Amino acid sequence: MKAYEVQKFGIEDLALVERDQPQVKPTEALVKFHAASLNYRDLMVVTGTYNPRMKLPAVPLSDGSGEVVAIGDSVTKWKVGDRVMPIFAQQWFDGDTSEEKRRTSLGAGAQWDGVLREFGAFDETGLVRIPDHLSFEEAACLPCAGVTAWHALAMSGRLKAGETVLTLGTGGVSIFALQFAKLFGARVISTTGSEEKVERLRQLGADEVINYRSREDWDSAVVEMTDKRGVDHVVEVGGSGTLGKSLASVRLGGHVAMIGALTGPGDFNPITVFMKAVRLQGIFVGSKAMFEDMNRAIEVAKLKPVVDRVFGFGEAREAMKYMQTGAHFGKVVISI
Repeated sequence: MKAYEVQKFGIEDLALVERDQPQVKPTEALVKFHAASLNYRDLMVVTGTYNPRMKLPAVPLSDGSGEVVAIGDSVTKWKVGDRVMPIFAQQWFDGDTSEEKRRTSLGAGAQWDGVLREFGAFDETGLVRIPDHLSFEEAACLPCAGVTAWHALAMSGRLKAGETVLTLGTGGVSIFALQFAKLFGARVISTTGSEEKVERLRQLGADEVINYRSREDWDSAVVEMTDKRGVDHVVEVGGSGTLGKSLASVRLGGHVAMIGALTGPGDFNPITVFMKAVRLQGIFVGSKAMFEDMNRAIEVAKLKPVVDRVFGFGEAREAMKYMQTGAHFGKVVISI
């Protein structure tokens, strides 16, 4: 089978290789992948900034979708032809995370190879069903970005109708957060640095959109838009470069879900956290139970992930370079 390997760090060095097709063990299902999607984590893995000591060679990417083409003798949950997605952390089924569960995450080392390959064998417990109304390309967007946004708002945030959510930018997690917030009946304020994306965010349901290039004090704009109260929730993907303004944007006793680190150094002042009694919660993707809860909501609402662009399997390097530009709106997908 064809697969991509990180043999040495760097997008240009991502190698397309031939590997043996996996053989299923008694409790495993063989999945023929049809699509995979990119997360910022994948860029970090391939360039060596995620874990410079990562064991190589390794197949990158955590998010994929496909169909079951063979099953082990003891498998009862799946049959040939079922459409499935591997869960992000293969042994995190429910409850809190742990170091042992985190180490079973796909696409960040040779022990748990990722999905940028034609076939993968997974324990039957490490897969979930694709909602019927989604294509393989759309389903491939869910395992990391979708579950992370769901965890941030539905689980950590315990989001209620009528609350206000602030989302930053137009990457995969932020777009999912906007979609889920509207699903819950929340008001959404979104930020972007592109006038073209302002209208696209509004079309997705954003109630207010701030262009942070024309309004650098976007935190002040958020406060103005909420009658000086601040938002109930911030889905924080920027890291230290935006965290200070996110904390200025949230209300007293509000919730900031800390997810990404896309920006450089910033002006984070920890005093804000305790003076405003802010609940600052780090979010690491989510469990299989969260994934299945999210899928039920997606199925009922017939929600569709926003796919920005689909690249061919031979264009994996180009897909990563495109994502690196930050021009995408939603998810970047690779068809397999």
